[in-house]
Amino acid sequence: MRELRLKQFWFSWLGVLFGAFVLAAGFVLFTNPYDIVPGGVYGLGCAFHKLVPSIATGTFGLMMDIPLMIIGFLIFGTKFGAKTVFAALITPVIINAMTALVGDSIAVGNGEGFIAEYLNFSHNLLIPSIFGGVVIGVGVGLIVKFGATSGGTDIISMIVSKFLHMKFGTAVLIVESSVVIVSMIILREWTMPLYALVAIFAQSKAIDFVLGGAEEDKLLFIISEKKEELKHYIIHDLERGGTYIKSKGMYTGNDKEMIFVVVDKRQITAVQDNIKIIDPEAFVVVVNAQDTYGDGFKTFPK
Repeated sequence: MRELRLKQFWFSWLGVLFGAFVLAAGFVLFTNPYDIVPGGVYGLGCAFHKLVPSIATGTFGLMMDIPLMIIGFLIFGTKFGAKTVFAALITPVIINAMTALVGDSIAVGNGEGFIAEYLNFSHNLLIPSIFGGVVIGVGVGLIVKFGATSGGTDIISMIVSKFLHMKFGTAVLIVESSVVIVSMIILREWTMPLYALVAIFAQSKAIDFVLGGAEEDKLLFIISEKKEELKHYIIHDLERGGTYIKSKGMYTGNDKEMIFVVVDKRQITAVQDNIKIIDPEAFVVVVNAQDTYGDGFKTFPK
């Protein structure tokens, strides 16, 4: 069991690192060269970089990340996680390194370097808007899937998602759209925000897809001989409630208690990993939930 925990520990950290690389690639290769601001502290960092070219985009992002991480710790406590701090610190480093390699701007129809020669979409900005949004969304989704956030406005989106009981992708759409408005004022550019909104929409859909498809919540039915350990994990680590359902084995005829619990799709990977650690012999069924109402989830529609 210790070896399995260690393997999952390193796998999750590598997953966060890979997600940070994908996220950085979306900004550096698709959006930043064309002044498309797809939200986020790195989108804002791109806008501020145009005003102060001597300070790199990733550096601006890091400057905004630090106070937001402090707010995240105050709201989410220790569960906010070291991996989020790691993702928030490593992402601007990767962005700056990639930018140094490929450049951070491109002359319309001209220019030199990797982007100008191989990824020049200046003739059709809709392409980098869509691809940039998807790649950034996949990066954010991977980071969240492995138990962290990329920091920045993702923290604000987590807060909005938590207190307004909405999809994380929907919260991202709202928060990042607000960032676009701020960037529009900074850059005094009135057409590029339209492309930015396309990128943000693609980003939010990609995040929801990576985090578990179109469904919002997951239903788990668990049969295990270690139900007390699972109960402790669900109540104290997940901070969820659950229900015991009386059941009987069809073949053995033995009476059992099946655990029924609903989790957010962002938690499903961690839940499956922990069930495997607690009881590798557990029988688990995961079902998509159309809608979930009640404490900890959405409020009933009026």
